[in-house]
Amino acid sequence: MNGFPPQHADWPPSLTTAADSTRPPSIHEHPEFQSMRRAFRTFGATVVTLVVGGFLLYVLLSSFASGVMNQPLAGHLTLGLAFGLVQFAVMALAVWRYTVHMRRRMDPVARRLRAELNRTGPGRPRVPQERRFRTW
Repeated sequence: MNGFPPQHADWPPSLTTAADSTRPPSIHEHPEFQSMRRAFRTFGATVVTLVVGGFLLYVLLSSFASGVMNQPLAGHLTLGLAFGLVQFAVMALAVWRYTVHMRRRMDPVARRLRAELNRTGPGRPRVPQERRFRTW
């Protein structure tokens, strides 16, 4: 299937083959958008690594070090049960940090980019009000 999709003479050239200098730059090329994506990826990778790593440590300790996990702490509470309950606290902490990070770092940049994108200008038609998505 060489040449898929088939190119017809009446089709407009694709954006990857023909660079149109009159079109406005894409929001994806904006430096603030790039820095926002980089910060989001870095934060997300760090938090996911910590949360999943902690859970994986818990599962591995439960599987291969049952003697350690069965050590009593107080009454019927064992180290394994306490470590399992800590998993809930770690998840809650990760969710809290995510919301704080988004509110402080991402939302202001996203608002600026959205305002710039919605700004009317030559070659940038404004989206009609009825076609916009509602905000939360």
